[in-house]
Amino acid sequence: MKENDITVKVVNKSGNELPQYSTPDSAGMDLRASLSEPVTLAPMQRALIPTGIYIALPQGYECQIRPRSGLALKHGVTVLNSPGTIDADYRGEIGVILVNLSDKPFVVNNGERICQMVVARYDRVAWQQVETLDETERGAGGFGHTGVE
Repeated sequence: MKENDITVKVVNKSGNELPQYSTPDSAGMDLRASLSEPVTLAPMQRALIPTGIYIALPQGYECQIRPRSGLALKHGVTVLNSPGTIDADYRGEIGVILVNLSDKPFVVNNGERICQMVVARYDRVAWQQVETLDETERGAGGFGHTGVE
């Protein structure tokens, strides 16, 4: 375990290996489908894919569910509510909403790596209501205000 690693309790009912990092510097772990039979996603269809993984995050941490770039590029399959957030007080099974944005059916098999899972620390907001905000160079400019290069 590295100096800045945290311990997370996990229950694995999937029969697959636990989520794991592919390389020493990976931020995300591959999460696998836990299926009794394959699920076929027709073009533009979405489905909730179970993982068989249950976690207990420490307070002040969240888990984000993000798409895998290979699935997105090669097959047009992505995580619909990306990033999905798992709160520290959630104890249910992690489910992943996959959507097939391609024009071909895609089959999800048991044990297939379907998404990335990133555990991160977060801060909570304490609102301070004011009448005006500090001026900045950018101001209220947004949605492409800096132009296209």
